Amino acid sequence: MASVSIVIPAKNEEGNIGRLLADISAACAPHAEHEIIVVDDGSDDGTAAVVQRLMAERANLRLVRHDRSGGQSAAVHSGVRAARAAIVCTLDGDGQNPPENLPKLFLPLLAAGSERVGIVAGQRVGRRDTLSKRLASRFANGLRGWMLKDGTRDTGCGLKGFRRDAFLALPYFDHMHRYLPALFARDGWEVRHVDVTHRARQAGRSNYNNLQRGLVGAVDLFGVMWLIKRRKKARASEYAAKS
Repeated sequence: MASVSIVIPAKNEEGNIGRLLADISAACAPHAEHEIIVVDDGSDDGTAAVVQRLMAERANLRLVRHDRSGGQSAAVHSGVRAARAAIVCTLDGDGQNPPENLPKLFLPLLAAGSERVGIVAGQRVGRRDTLSKRLASRFANGLRGWMLKDGTRDTGCGLKGFRRDAFLALPYFDHMHRYLPALFARDGWEVRHVDVTHRARQAGRSNYNNLQRGLVGAVDLFGVMWLIKRRKKARASEYAAKS
């Protein structure tokens, strides 16, 4: 049985997904038994067809399909629910998250004595995005960090590793993938960060723009603050009756 599940949310990534899957296998195989789950989030290109063709060659590759686009958080959530391993790693389907970073995410979670570590979050260095996207991300991350005090400089990075059960216990909402360190900390888990590399998109185009990110981010940020403030502080313990 796989010890790590790699979940890839993908929409219209026909030109990137094949290379990405090959790179994931090369990066993970020396370190852990793994499965790969591609979540096709309502693509209208050949993304699913590429994955289905490769499934005939790879027993550890699986495909989950949405009948319509639900967004990145919905795709991640579907993939985690389908995962069979206790440890899950995510990375974007556009190929901009180099898979060689994956062991940095799952090895700390598999190590002895790491039981209280809930998530290992990647933080990009040397980003290969447009200037406007980098500036928008810097502003959003600065505002989020100031308001949530989550100690994360790059919460939008798709490279993350976490415990499946802990993730599924989090409150689900659209765009939650951008707040995972804060949500894991809210539930009492230790949060770790690692620097990861970044590369330019090789094919296709981004499914988001800066205005879309900004509009939804403003609403989500206040919602996450409310969730943190209203978290359940008491924890129940069950005691066996004395005979």
